[in-house]
Amino acid sequence: MIVERAYAHVADTDPGDLDQWPWSVPAVRRLLDGGLRFTAPVTFLVGENGSGKSTLAEALAEGFGLDSWGGSAGYRYASAREPSPLGRRLRFETAPGGRRMFQGPRTGRRGFFLRAETALDALTRESASGRLSEHPEAMSHGESFLMAFREGFREPGLYVLDEPESALSFASCLELVALMHELAASGAQFICATHSPLLTALPGAAILEVGDHGMRPAAWEELEIVDHWRRYLDEPWAYLRHILK
Repeated sequence: MIVERAYAHVADTDPGDLDQWPWSVPAVRRLLDGGLRFTAPVTFLVGENGSGKSTLAEALAEGFGLDSWGGSAGYRYASAREPSPLGRRLRFETAPGGRRMFQGPRTGRRGFFLRAETALDALTRESASGRLSEHPEAMSHGESFLMAFREGFREPGLYVLDEPESALSFASCLELVALMHELAASGAQFICATHSPLLTALPGAAILEVGDHGMRPAAWEELEIVDHWRRYLDEPWAYLRHILK
């Protein structure tokens, strides 16, 4: 484990700002109220579009020192994006391995942030700097993701993933599960925002369901995404009849 708890304070924020994004997002308000405690080496954030899971994932990456555009820890990219208001205020309580990273220079931190929307740009920069063996445009979208996982996830560190399944086939998702399991056993930590019932089935992972309620722990078999996929695969027409004329 690298990080044991994340928290943020907004004492320097005008009270009226609390009704604005990102402070108005229920999951962010839950983080402000009590922090976010990590109880397992792999934590999944699961919720509908707009629930705030990507907002949390990006802020956690920024708080650790990862570029908000994506890429490896310890490097400052020429990204035009400013850190998010939440990312600027995020603080961590760390495990011993993480404490050593935070006490030293930022270049000593280990980790990776994969953000689906900006992955191609981030991986292009990773390739240009020699940290990836091939240029991502020379391969499919999914193959470039797998290259990043295989070559960028090499040692204990904090790995933040925002919907990594977006480019992956079923078999590739299984490969990512195996890699997460292997690295977590060696001391790495993963925080993953996802819609995938395949990824969230990783044994021993903690699952936080994000929504209007804020955040709450959930078991895999209790997740709405698991229930919907199970029922859809069993009888697609039970869903399709409501949306197809």
